[in-house]
Amino acid sequence: MPDPDAPESAPRFRDKPVSFVRRSGRMSDAQERAWDDLSSTYLLEVERDAAATSIRPGSTIDPVAEFGRQSPLVVEIGSGQGHAIVHAAGQAPERDFIAVEVFRAGLARTMLDADREGVRNLRLVEANAPEVLEHLLPEASVDEVWIFFPDPWHKTKHNKRRLIADGFPALAARALRDGGTLRLATDWEDYALQMRDVLSGADHFEPVFEGEWADRFDGRIMTAFERKGIAKGREIRDLTYRRHPRSA
Repeated sequence: MPDPDAPESAPRFRDKPVSFVRRSGRMSDAQERAWDDLSSTYLLEVERDAAATSIRPGSTIDPVAEFGRQSPLVVEIGSGQGHAIVHAAGQAPERDFIAVEVFRAGLARTMLDADREGVRNLRLVEANAPEVLEHLLPEASVDEVWIFFPDPWHKTKHNKRRLIADGFPALAARALRDGGTLRLATDWEDYALQMRDVLSGADHFEPVFEGEWADRFDGRIMTAFERKGIAKGREIRDLTYRRHPRSA
């Protein structure tokens, strides 16, 4: 039995910067209602570590139990307002989808739109993406990981916050099944170059494109965010990689 007089273990804190700054923006009345009424349908309950958006190590979901079936699973990291993933889930009812986002207003909007469209093959996670990949998702459970237009943290002093950096490929590879797909897109050229450099040096992945960049993923709906980048004259860069088979 544990010693009741022993000091409590020190709280766990993240030892590296996260790729977001979590602001407490006020939700609209419709978003508040969506959160109250629809969370039980769409939001996955997760066990937390020290931080509000953390995932407790050792806590893992069972996608088959969550969706009630065995189906190909797509995970979008940084789903924002949910436009891309709600559309994708509606177009592919034979697949299951998980949206990972830290901003509650975006998750509420996603639930609102999903419910309006009758989409039921979608679940949401309010959490820090690397911890979802490392702890929440079972190993080799995901068919595709999507990361579209992550925060570029374009100031040099903030580059360390970028999600796609050294260490990220191993987390994505853990969650992806053998032969699974990692899809990336950004409208910031230097981040696109960083993404390509990081993945080209990753043991777990190989590119699924020839030349410098992949073709635009036709399963990604054109969102206002992407149009805004195009309107500002920025090139949209896509990258696609396949997860290598695990060693026997």
